[in-house]
Amino acid sequence: QVQLVESGGGLVQPGGSLRLSCAASGSMFSFNKMAWYRQAPGKERDLVAAITSDDVTNYANSVKGRFTISGDNAKKTVHLQMNSLKPEDTAIYYCYAAQNIVGVLYQYWGQGTQVTVSS
Repeated sequence: QVQLVESGGGLVQPGGSLRLSCAASGSMFSFNKMAWYRQAPGKERDLVAAITSDDVTNYANSVKGRFTISGDNAKKTVHLQMNSLKPEDTAIYYCYAAQNIVGVLYQYWGQGTQVTVSS
């Protein structure tokens, strides 16, 4: 049973920084893709940033230049460095991981970690 455990959320003032981490366990296979999504109250869950096993990254336009995703596929971890945080970044942040095993896509989600940006 694959589990994703997030850490690093919390309360931060506008302009501050936070670093989220996600560690995966329970799988003998590496992940093809790991990502961070977020969901604000009353809104849909949206992609924030993703990284592939080839270290290709992509970001939501709203976080480009402020957030950086990094990962270690061997260790099955992914991090999200968030700088210059804004109140609109407030949301629950979810870790996501995907594996393609002999043509079957397996997707996993963490339980989420709250990020609140407020003065």
